[in-house]
Amino acid sequence: MLEVDRRQVLAYRIAAHGLHRDARDAAELAVFDLGVQDVTKRDTAVLALVARLPAGAETLLDDTRFTLGWTYRGAPHYHRSEEFRALIPALVPLDDADAEARMLWQRKEVVAAGMPAKDVLLTAAKALRDVVDRPMTKGSASTEVTKRIPEGFSRWCRACQATHIHEQLMRLATPLAGLRLEPGTSPATLAPLAKRPRIPAKADVAGATRLVETYLRLHGPATAADAAGFVGTTRKTVAERLWPSDLAEVKVAGRTAYLPAAHVAELENPPEPGVVRLLPPWDPLLQARDRAILVPDKAHQKELWKILGNPGALLADGEIAGFWRTKSAGKRLEFTLTELWALTRAQRAEAEAEAERVAAARAYATPRITWT
Repeated sequence: MLEVDRRQVLAYRIAAHGLHRDARDAAELAVFDLGVQDVTKRDTAVLALVARLPAGAETLLDDTRFTLGWTYRGAPHYHRSEEFRALIPALVPLDDADAEARMLWQRKEVVAAGMPAKDVLLTAAKALRDVVDRPMTKGSASTEVTKRIPEGFSRWCRACQATHIHEQLMRLATPLAGLRLEPGTSPATLAPLAKRPRIPAKADVAGATRLVETYLRLHGPATAADAAGFVGTTRKTVAERLWPSDLAEVKVAGRTAYLPAAHVAELENPPEPGVVRLLPPWDPLLQARDRAILVPDKAHQKELWKILGNPGALLADGEIAGFWRTKSAGKRLEFTLTELWALTRAQRAEAEAEAERVAAARAYATPRITWT
């Protein structure tokens, strides 16, 4: 069994995620094989591309080659448009236990509806498909859908003073209904896909298995529990029903993990990871579920992955070497860069150049930078 240390794993992942800026076009980036999470108000998907492409900022907002949808865990992700329709059946839960797991924090409410969890999801998808026949805000769609679903599928929202379909149920049902999200909109706006497919009759097990394999390729070596955490299901579902063939066992930091066998040579001899990048919150590299590999110190983990208000990560010499935050001050963007250890003068200069790229992508002038 191949045995590697965490720095070798990080070097492999940095290369796999395109952070050496070898690609010349967004569609070439391997991270879109899985999807790039977006938080519109923080431009996270755009800034993930800024970290990976050598030319100016990419905007995904007007690029029809990409489709935004609520996919894994109900979080918004950009996918290649030509692949989005095929992804939808792979998002269908395999059974009721799988469907319950994907409801995450609203599992109890869905179970209390008194209907098998998979049926709850497909019923909600049918209602959404019937209602959303044109672009509609999330609130408008929720209001209309709530009128068509059983009472147990919704809850009273004190903030809105209205009854809404359960949030996670709506998010999981939306792609199954053949709906996408309009990029750059607030509030979130749903729209039908062109040539909208029917609601999948059953789960695409082979497609879901390929998603797990892609996770292992980009975030490996990793475990079934890691992949399940990304998808939003249980370790048992992945290990027993979605586990790819032709995987290599690798020992990492004392635990057995797995990588597609075709990529073992890349893990054994990854490129030197001496790049400096500013990764936005929820960057694809930060989506790995084995956070101790990315950031060994637990206090630093808590700082990087918060419940609310994550900072960005400063990548230097193959490590998460610090954090970064911004705030706008008129026409200028103010950066605070925090080192976890002393960077070299050259690394600081590269980080400041990256801050200028981030500011330009967000249409700001030369930024003001403070180091702490």
